[in-house]
Amino acid sequence: MQHLRDLNELRLERSSLTIGSFDGVHLGHQDLLRRMTRRAKRADLPVVVLTFYPHPSVVLRQRTPAFYITAPDEKAELLGKRGADYVITQAFDMELSRIEAGDFLDRLIAQLGFTDLWAGEDFALGHQRRGNRHFLERESHARNFRYHLVPPMVVGGEIVSSTRVREALRSGDVARAATYLGRSFELPGVVQEGAGRGKELGIPTANLKIWEERGYPAVGVYACMAEVEGVRRQAVTNIGFRPTFEDELRVPVVEAHLLDYEGELYGKEIKLEFVDRLRDEMRFSGPGALLEQIELDIRHARSLLEERRLG
Repeated sequence: MQHLRDLNELRLERSSLTIGSFDGVHLGHQDLLRRMTRRAKRADLPVVVLTFYPHPSVVLRQRTPAFYITAPDEKAELLGKRGADYVITQAFDMELSRIEAGDFLDRLIAQLGFTDLWAGEDFALGHQRRGNRHFLERESHARNFRYHLVPPMVVGGEIVSSTRVREALRSGDVARAATYLGRSFELPGVVQEGAGRGKELGIPTANLKIWEERGYPAVGVYACMAEVEGVRRQAVTNIGFRPTFEDELRVPVVEAHLLDYEGELYGKEIKLEFVDRLRDEMRFSGPGALLEQIELDIRHARSLLEERRLG
């Protein structure tokens, strides 16, 4: 898979194309790519995914916080694993948003030579989203390409979408987010120096520096798997404001305690895989009460993670 940062970097005579934000690469996205790659292979067509950063809603509606489920490089890697030969992460800005749908199609045909265009039911392109499904159905005949409309994926009676993944994360329901993603939600970060209180309690934690635009689960305590230097370990992760110590933090801190780990972690990248929520963040009467609860959390996490491994 080649990951390109501008549409102008790629020219193809023929291709199969899909366009969208693809944030999270959830089950709906995966279904579209599965159908697309199956047909593209039969026709010997390269699979091209055109996606955008920033997300159009961030630019057009000033969505804050951005709350991305996946960073551009992560998204490209996931799309590549699902069959994409080329992923183009196109910079989205007001100038691009003003291009009319027909003009944008002409540009894509000229550069990518696409013969097949794949999209979900809610997809639209061009200025003010005028390039909706009805437009694309009509233009597929006029511009001689095949338009494939993929129905939404439904899980538990709900349509899978990036919005639903974000809602599940904001509520702390990482298990529900996983049902939409088809995998556990992952959060990478680099270990930075913290207050050192975990080490004082005998429960050292890795304080993670997270990409500021990245979405993460609600404040609380979670059972996780943590990958560091290619090795996966069980972990308990706290996302919160340290109310017991009254640190007066303005934003939550992500701290992970890697079970049965000894060694220095500063400067290393850790990827957290959120398996289940253990409890809300709580204020305790003091360090002793907090330590007692942490030990309960560790036992609970071990049990959940072991059950998941065996099941």
